[in-house]
Amino acid sequence: MNAAEMVFAERGYTMASFTAIATRAKVTQALVTYYFVSKERLFKEVYLRRTREIVRGRLEALDALAQSGKDFGLPELIAAFLGPAFGIRRMRGGRAFLRLQWRLLHSEPPRFADSLRRQAYDEAARRYVAAICKIMPDLSEKTAYWRIVFVMGLYAYINSDTHRLEKISKGLCNSNDVAAMLAQAKAFVLGGMMAPEPPMVIHS
Repeated sequence: MNAAEMVFAERGYTMASFTAIATRAKVTQALVTYYFVSKERLFKEVYLRRTREIVRGRLEALDALAQSGKDFGLPELIAAFLGPAFGIRRMRGGRAFLRLQWRLLHSEPPRFADSLRRQAYDEAARRYVAAICKIMPDLSEKTAYWRIVFVMGLYAYINSDTHRLEKISKGLCNSNDVAAMLAQAKAFVLGGMMAPEPPMVIHS
């Protein structure tokens, strides 16, 4: 699984092969085929392994807030949502997964990319939207869904390990500083979440 994660991150789904994965894992190709049958099934298992960790972390953090007996606000909720996603960077092989996930968003076959993302993230996102609406009763559910999707796009990009941040800032910022990245993301998301409801768009 770790070897497959690295190969998929480096080559993408289309260019990855059982041969390359077996070579990286130092096993026979027959063994990989025996356990996973197809490349698509292996890709799904590799992807869902990490996303389950993220979702479990989010739901555990949300449950902990709800069961604490204390009132919590938007800052705590945002931290609970973002923390597990950024925490993946600190795990062994986590950066390979982040590159793999970025590829899934932009270049992998849509026949399973969309269903994988839905399977992984949608239910947890709905629970967070419900919590946002409870904390911010003046915010419509529709706007809350828009904003949670914006948050997903934000962390997927800045967590993608493309080093774009260093290039734009000419070295002033460091994307390896996970604590700074998370702090900046939380501040930015908090501002966006607290923005007033936009005017209703009337279609002619």
